[in-house]
Amino acid sequence: MALVNRLTRLFQADFHAVLDRIEEPDLQLRQAVREMQFALEQDRQRCHLLGHESGELARQASNTRAALDAFDEELDLCLAANKEDLARDLVRRKLVAQRQLEAIERQTEQVDAQIKILEQRTEEQQQQLESMKQKLDLLVNREDMAGEPLVHGGEPIRGEEIEIALLREKQRRAKRKQASS
Repeated sequence: MALVNRLTRLFQADFHAVLDRIEEPDLQLRQAVREMQFALEQDRQRCHLLGHESGELARQASNTRAALDAFDEELDLCLAANKEDLARDLVRRKLVAQRQLEAIERQTEQVDAQIKILEQRTEEQQQQLESMKQKLDLLVNREDMAGEPLVHGGEPIRGEEIEIALLREKQRRAKRKQASS
């Protein structure tokens, strides 16, 4: 019975290894990177559209404030001339404009909140995308160097060592760039 279990496990392990080779993880990672880039680009476009909408709302608010100022001047004129019937119409129009301004301000707050959320999300997506690209590069580099052993002095170079060295190189270059600026 133990022999049958061992043979079954051996067969399953070989079968899983074959499936791993068929799935080609580098292709899956490349597809994931493409999907992440697409999602990131969509969010950036949405953020751009919301920015345009925010600008349009600001323009509408400015126009409405100008109209309110004009109503105040006309009201002063009507009240000075004791034309209360004209003043009533102006007060009604002023109230409508005030409500419109309040609605525009609420909309602006909502749009600005959406922009903030989208900017945070795009920043997170950008970081995740960079991480995925690094993983893909590591996977591709490992596959390219599959025939070449990663050794130095007889000891294999681990992936963590490569990552740390890469981070140090980036940091060194950033410091050089800051020093030259």
